[in-house]
Amino acid sequence: MGKYHFDEPVDRRGTGCYKWDEAEEEGVIPMWVADMDFRVAPPIIEALRRRVDHGVFGYTMVPDSYYEAVQNWFARRHGWRIDKDWILYTSGVVPAVSCALKALTLPGEKVLVQTPVYNCFFSCIKNNGCEVAENPLRREGNSYVVDFDDFERKCADEKTTVFLLCNPHNPAGRVWTKEELQRMNDICLRHGVRVVSDEIHCELIMPGHTFTPFAAVSEACLDNSVVLNSPSKAFNIAGLQIANIICKNPTWRRRINRAVNINEVCDVNPFGPIALEAAYNSGEAWLEELNAYLWDNYQEVKAFFAEYFPRMEVLRLEGTYLVWIDITAVELTSDEATELLLKEGKVMVNSGTMYGRRAGQGYLRLNIACPRSQLREALNRMGRVLSAYLPDDSEHGCPM
Repeated sequence: MGKYHFDEPVDRRGTGCYKWDEAEEEGVIPMWVADMDFRVAPPIIEALRRRVDHGVFGYTMVPDSYYEAVQNWFARRHGWRIDKDWILYTSGVVPAVSCALKALTLPGEKVLVQTPVYNCFFSCIKNNGCEVAENPLRREGNSYVVDFDDFERKCADEKTTVFLLCNPHNPAGRVWTKEELQRMNDICLRHGVRVVSDEIHCELIMPGHTFTPFAAVSEACLDNSVVLNSPSKAFNIAGLQIANIICKNPTWRRRINRAVNINEVCDVNPFGPIALEAAYNSGEAWLEELNAYLWDNYQEVKAFFAEYFPRMEVLRLEGTYLVWIDITAVELTSDEATELLLKEGKVMVNSGTMYGRRAGQGYLRLNIACPRSQLREALNRMGRVLSAYLPDDSEHGCPM
């Protein structure tokens, strides 16, 4: 037992919770949208309680202590030294993606993504009048690698002006190495492609892996990138709506700041900055224990599928709490499996096709950021449904 109570169930139904209250049927276990079913770190609760006790919640200024918390965290955790002037705050990483694209592209240009990839990338690109260019990740064993030949071909297209990177990658679970990131940037620089790196999952790193901010790889990476991050995923405070855009290039930064104002995401609520400061200043011990708990949850998922569904591969999880599962062994499409799991098993998961129709076909995404008892119940329900669709020659299946 650790200091924090990740095994303790928290009833979120009836709280206006998107994750839990979206399902119309009763008794559904939601293992889909990327937020966690854990209470947040006590220092965050205490800081927010003090602010609530004040009783007035007007328009909010972001203090110097906010910037210092961001700077100290990334210097301490990731060896990345950030100037205060590089930081623009906003209400979330998705709005930040949209603002960066608005600032750095023209309608009709192409934005390169590595599929399967976070579904909001597609909408952000299209909403800014751009086209999606795909560099499909290449499956290698139980993980993915970058197809660098294809990556260079796509960057060489004169219409491609921005590469939208997911680091760590959702849903593939990759934590890109320093060498991979440097190689991506070298190719981008050869073809005049700028890099926008979504690093919202950067604190959710599994044992044996090290996260490197794209801009911390080299001076060349820093000069050619815009980095987007937030404590929202790692500290379960997405509803408090706070994120940062970090950009050294002053010309780009002015244009992004203008886009933030055009998109009307320049103001934040009173609680977001307070939660960020508490997380970055006092939440590190909680985060370390969280990552250990998530790793044990991942081992539980791997063991379950290895025992009952050995033909379905659980891909390697290097970062995030989102497990990517190959279900091509069952006679179902991803969309069919997702629908049946909800209808027959009362478990909500994400169909792989959300993350690219072709690249995500044959996969499911499972959110494992929940108490282990909930995870086990969800796995058993999934097993009972999937067993019915195994090929006739299969010797395995979940016991009824």
